[in-house]
Amino acid sequence: MTAFRGPGAFVWRWRRNPLRRRSDALEAWIVLAVWCAIVVGGVLTGLAATHSVERGLARERAGWRPAVALLTQDAPKATTATAAGAERVWAKVRWLGRDGLSHSGRVRVAAGSPTGTAVTVWTDRDGALVTPPGTESQEQIRAAMVGVVVGLSTAAVPFLSGRIVRERLERRRMAQWDEAWARFGPMWGRTTG
Repeated sequence: MTAFRGPGAFVWRWRRNPLRRRSDALEAWIVLAVWCAIVVGGVLTGLAATHSVERGLARERAGWRPAVALLTQDAPKATTATAAGAERVWAKVRWLGRDGLSHSGRVRVAAGSPTGTAVTVWTDRDGALVTPPGTESQEQIRAAMVGVVVGLSTAAVPFLSGRIVRERLERRRMAQWDEAWARFGPMWGRTTG
């Protein structure tokens, strides 16, 4: 177990030292570059993704409108003994879009609703059905979660690349140690007579 002493313990690979090899200095620079790429790249892409998702959700929220639709057929009855209206089933509805044209589609309504029942549906600019938009706080949470996932995914690339490069450096360093040991190890076993 190595004891770390003082503030210079983490920068030993940059200090002048007769035991420091070129591979030690190279590895130190690789570690520094990788951590900078992880922090800066991960944070910047995460923030960019968060803002992009927030803008997209805000555009959707601005373009989506509620519309009143009417059931065109009786909704199927509840299949289980649940409270009346608690179960939601798919049923066909018709509504007028912003363009004045009649649209139809399938939405979830209370089980057993009769034909002609008014239901609220959400439509986009083209009059197509969309899911109801979330609240602003729900969308901020969604955007933040996307940003975290994108940031972590972006940070994983330099992290894994750095691990692969360091692993290769370690293998090369061990091969050099084996070569040096093969050359000088037998000298230690000799005795003087």
